[in-house]
Amino acid sequence: MSMPAATAQAAIDLAALDSITAALESGAGLPAVVRAAERALDASLAVIDRSGVVLAVAARSPSDEQRLLAAAHGVESHELRVADRAVGQLRMGARSHPGPGLVRLVLTLIASEVERVRGPALATEEASAGFVAALLAGEAGEPALAVARGRELGIEVEAGGSVVVARAHPLALADEGWRERFLGVAQRGARAAAPGSIAILRPRGDALTAEAVVLLPGAGEDAAARAVDALVRELHAALTGFSFAVGRSRRAAQPGEIGRAANEALLAANVAEGHAERDALAFEETGAYRLLLSAMSEDPAELQRFYAETVEPLVAYDEQYETDLVKTLESFLEADGNVAGTAQRLFTHRHTIRYRLERVRDLSGLDVGSSDGREKLSLGLKAMRVLGIAARGGPATEAGSAGGRVSAPGRGR
Repeated sequence: MSMPAATAQAAIDLAALDSITAALESGAGLPAVVRAAERALDASLAVIDRSGVVLAVAARSPSDEQRLLAAAHGVESHELRVADRAVGQLRMGARSHPGPGLVRLVLTLIASEVERVRGPALATEEASAGFVAALLAGEAGEPALAVARGRELGIEVEAGGSVVVARAHPLALADEGWRERFLGVAQRGARAAAPGSIAILRPRGDALTAEAVVLLPGAGEDAAARAVDALVRELHAALTGFSFAVGRSRRAAQPGEIGRAANEALLAANVAEGHAERDALAFEETGAYRLLLSAMSEDPAELQRFYAETVEPLVAYDEQYETDLVKTLESFLEADGNVAGTAQRLFTHRHTIRYRLERVRDLSGLDVGSSDGREKLSLGLKAMRVLGIAARGGPATEAGSAGGRVSAPGRGR
């Protein structure tokens, strides 16, 4: 008499788990555990930690491994959790149909092994991230204390360094964990040219953006420029379907100046956001925007008020009606107030440009035909960039999105 189907499946699942538990009990390591799991699930597997580092792969071929790491079509992604804490991700390319109960058991076992293997390292990474966040905020204490604390964590900041702010926007709906992958890629790219670099994610209030701040300890202008080049190349190679904006600071000569450098990198990234032709800008390349840095740092509310009194109505109108008033105004000012030149830049009829400029006047109360109006609107656009407020654009399909709007410093940044 044959066993009931459910009993037979349970027996198969228990037998499949034997090799996984044997690998765990013998201390064979995470790669051996994942290879055993591959046999148990009859699926190619890749384990990735929460920062995007690949910890182990069990695949039948190099092309199979590439599919897993690229999360190609047909590859399932499962979060690895220990209690209420995410410790990584399991990517699975199934060749048959493993039972959901078996998948859950394997996820639990692999998550426990990831926690055991990576726990101490993650604790150090969290301590390092906290220290870097304090440095960037100017809250790391006296220079001597900051240097001593940094050395305990393997971060040498006695000679100061440079700061890079990298920002990513998905151009379509992105999968879970893309921010952690972005952080890992940004750090990997920077370390290719500046080995001691460390990156942290800066919390943001909008659902469409991730922002990494990278400290390059001891790096001068040349080393920082090379790190930015490597970082941008790595971002484009590893993350398709995203747009990027990267800003680089001047060198901070000592730990106490790193907060200033962070503000410079943020300003450069905000300005780069408005220049589609370039992914990265150095602080020295931001031109007149540099004059507004102290206002951003010391009194962002005043800068916000000036923005509200000039171009905010144009931004709101563009968001509501999907028009291009801000882009038209920027192009008009770049064309030295020439309507025909603006029409050429935007491939639009002159009458359309004149109509849009009339709407600019109606909404802002400022006439682009007067030097005073052009000056105030130009400064309003600069205030918008410095505050990190993006004009309409980007994907607006994710819940809670606001048409590409980027929150200003102090408001979820």
